[in-house]
Amino acid sequence: MNYQAVINVYTFKKQWLRTLTMCVNFITPSHQQLKTHFKAPIAASAEWKTAVWQDYAAPIIVGDEHERQSLLGLYSMIPKSHLPPGTKRFSTMNARAETVATLRSYAQPWRDGQLCLVPMTTFFEPCYESGKAERWKIGMADESPFAVAGLYRSWTETDGGTSFSFTQLTINADEHPLMRRFHKPGDEKRSLVILPESAYGDWLGCRDSERAKAFLKHSSNEHLVAYPVPKVAISKPKSTSNLGLFN
Repeated sequence: MNYQAVINVYTFKKQWLRTLTMCVNFITPSHQQLKTHFKAPIAASAEWKTAVWQDYAAPIIVGDEHERQSLLGLYSMIPKSHLPPGTKRFSTMNARAETVATLRSYAQPWRDGQLCLVPMTTFFEPCYESGKAERWKIGMADESPFAVAGLYRSWTETDGGTSFSFTQLTINADEHPLMRRFHKPGDEKRSLVILPESAYGDWLGCRDSERAKAFLKHSSNEHLVAYPVPKVAISKPKSTSNLGLFN
């Protein structure tokens, strides 16, 4: 028996069942895609996993209308490593557009205009149409990379260095033809904010929190497709340096 494969599937299942109510797992782009597709190069030495979960490092894109760069941030606005001692862990992977300006975890970066793009090639959601939770993969019909609206902040580490963390913004999806199919029956439907490429620069350069709200909507240019993916297809995440778009 391949015990490592059993451990990998068990670990994935535990992660998946623990986080069925949120957009918490996505596939990252490669170094080359950051440079050519997003025009946001990252240091050649930067390393991250292909499949990203809570507190994993992943590339985000920062800048303005004229210049962009990618840097690594931890997927949680308040990573576990920065929770005050004795604080119970809570999720900050997703920030609701309706409360991002008022919740303490996000309010200051939102007011300061610390907006970012979170690039990806696909993300995953639970679908209950079969009567039980099934993992579905969602991405562009042409399999091209895309970016969702994010918010980031910096941290000063004990060694004096600077690190970054980020969250993905979400909006109501009760009326979205595709995204309303996900999450538990009776639960509010939520979606990431997929930004059109033409809006990347304007989003990154926006420093007015009121004006930024105008970007938090469903894009009319979305060409999304979704389909179920079996758990057995999930293997231990590897570095983007030797993997393609998907596991």
